[in-house]
Amino acid sequence: MNIDDGALLRRAAEWSSQWLGEQCTASGEPLIVHALGSAKILSGMQADPATRTAALLVATLEVSQADLSQVRQLDGIKEQFGPEIARLVQGTRELMRLSGIASGASDGADDAPMQKEMLRKMLLAMAADLRIVLLRLASRLQTLRWHANTKMPCSPALARETLDLYTPLANRLGIWQIKWEMEDLAFRFTDPARYKEIAGLLEEKRAERESFIHETVEALTSALQKMGIAADVTGRPKHIYSIHNKMLQKSLDFSALFDVRALRIIVQTERDCYNALGLVHERWVPMGDEFDDYISRPKPNGYRSLHTVVADAEGRPFEVQIRTRAMHEFAELGMAAHWRYKESPRAGAAENAVAADQYDRQLAWMRQLLAWNTEAAQRPGGGAGQTVATALASGAVTDRRSAGRMAKPTEERIYVLSPQARVLELPAGSTAVDFAYLLHTDLGHRCRGARIDGQLVPLQTQLQTGQTVEIVTTKSGGPSRDWLNPQLGFLASPRARAKVRSWFNAIELQQRMTQGQALVEKELQRLGKTAINLEQLAQQLGFAHADDLYVAAAKEEFSLRQIDAVFQPVASEVEPSLESMIVHASRTERGGVGGKSGVLVVGVDSLLTQLARCCRPAPPDPIAGFVTRGRGVSIHRADCASFVALNARQPERIIDVAWGQAEAQALFPVDLFVQAQDRAGLLRDLSEVFARLRLNVVGVNTHSKASMAYMSFTVEIRDGGELQRALIAMREVGGVLTAERRSPGA
Repeated sequence: MNIDDGALLRRAAEWSSQWLGEQCTASGEPLIVHALGSAKILSGMQADPATRTAALLVATLEVSQADLSQVRQLDGIKEQFGPEIARLVQGTRELMRLSGIASGASDGADDAPMQKEMLRKMLLAMAADLRIVLLRLASRLQTLRWHANTKMPCSPALARETLDLYTPLANRLGIWQIKWEMEDLAFRFTDPARYKEIAGLLEEKRAERESFIHETVEALTSALQKMGIAADVTGRPKHIYSIHNKMLQKSLDFSALFDVRALRIIVQTERDCYNALGLVHERWVPMGDEFDDYISRPKPNGYRSLHTVVADAEGRPFEVQIRTRAMHEFAELGMAAHWRYKESPRAGAAENAVAADQYDRQLAWMRQLLAWNTEAAQRPGGGAGQTVATALASGAVTDRRSAGRMAKPTEERIYVLSPQARVLELPAGSTAVDFAYLLHTDLGHRCRGARIDGQLVPLQTQLQTGQTVEIVTTKSGGPSRDWLNPQLGFLASPRARAKVRSWFNAIELQQRMTQGQALVEKELQRLGKTAINLEQLAQQLGFAHADDLYVAAAKEEFSLRQIDAVFQPVASEVEPSLESMIVHASRTERGGVGGKSGVLVVGVDSLLTQLARCCRPAPPDPIAGFVTRGRGVSIHRADCASFVALNARQPERIIDVAWGQAEAQALFPVDLFVQAQDRAGLLRDLSEVFARLRLNVVGVNTHSKASMAYMSFTVEIRDGGELQRALIAMREVGGVLTAERRSPGA
């Protein structure tokens, strides 16, 4: 530390002493002791002088009760120590205030684990300068140390908040020493009996375990150097809270833990990894069931490393991890970061992918910044904790640590508080309307105003992380169409925008249903069918519900004339009786040998014959006759279903018949059926086919259902050739799906 930095810190200490005097925190810790302890912790973390100076000054705001005096105090700090330190002090105090409010509210919440995670994200997002997070961590660790050193009782709520909120942050930022010390101290106050039990099981003191690690690291480093392997060997004893967690999560006894002490070897290449593994197994006895090769078989998240457990000469097991520098950086900063599998997120609490990526980038940036500060402090002539801003100005940042990597990632999510102090996550640029829809759809519909931190603001006001938002509503009503105008800036959340659209779509649908129902009921009045069941009518017309029919009618996707077809169905839809299938020909259709029917009754002359309308026989169809009572012989196609039934009932009345010589001049009516996609001009196009083939159409029946048209034509033909030409031409008409002669008896 240079002379200027030392003078700055001494001046800050004197300033704090004057303001703090003998005043204490709510727990009884002297504020000046807290300030000096926090600064000392930050010094051990290689924090820059500005951060340590801010730690000495933060507590001075705690003695200012009124907001006005706090403003004056901040002005004094800015004047004496500069704007940078004043911003750090103000940001830390605001962070402490918000974390106290939100953590208290999340303790009793139904989604407490998710709220704790959201609060951790808000703390990081609140810190425009991420050194503020370090100041908060150091302050909490100092509080725990004071309670432990003075034997003063510590609030279990404060210790639990430390485990839920601050140790995960330290873990994710890679500040391991802070993490394990806070965990052990907090565990000591939350579960003192269990803490003492595990401490007794360790048998040896922490200092002795650390001594073992130190000696083992030196021996292993020397042996690797002799092999020509450049390696970075580190290690530390397992702390008590970590032992407790592992025993609890894996249901293990203390004797089954092999990583109470652990070493990590970082080498240059994969070959060096396996050479180092061979050296470890040569010096100590490996435990065969405790070896994992995650280099050749990486974990699903991409994590790669060698894990082995060996025992020393006294039979004490310890774990060794071996990896390359690239593997280590990936494990620490990439998707396989240590915190991802050390912390078990609540099942089903899936996060927005965009927000998760942004959060990960911010954490990785912070960890890189801390590592760079440590390297800068170790350079010859480098000041402890040289700031990034100073390094950039002096050109000290190497191309590996470029200025672009030092810039804080752009915020993509914000974290705001509800009036009940619940932390909620929104896209950056969100407004009070987005916030209202996030809480509840009905609240968003009735939103008419908002208060941010108690002040009324326009609905277009963009929210900032850390703000408390309260929605002003009306008893009834809905959203404004202006909210969907992106130029007006009411909405930034796709979720809220979709809910507003859904509201107006529902309104439009209801209007169409009302309009369509009026049209359908008017058509039914015209037909004199007002007593009809509308649901059944809709199903007969091919709709699932009456509402669907109304909407189609209102949108003119359904012709009201099709309703008439329901009450006047085609003849083929009514199953006739056997006697009714025998239709008598007119005088012009009757005849014997030379008659229009063109049918000869075998062995009988001048016998009255008629063509049955149920199957419409025409040459060269195989035919058969049935003697009726008083109306001559009815001629059917041989495969007609009605004729088959008559034959089964009265076989004695069946008579043989054949086509006569006059068939070339006779015309025979046949029924043709067409199924097509309903469209304008379809009937006209089919009529043109009949006109072109010079076929006489003597009957037409059409109806539509569910955008399909069903048509029946009765056409007079001379023979089967004309019938086939007609069917082929009809099938070539646009939209026609099928065109065929009606099956006999259908």
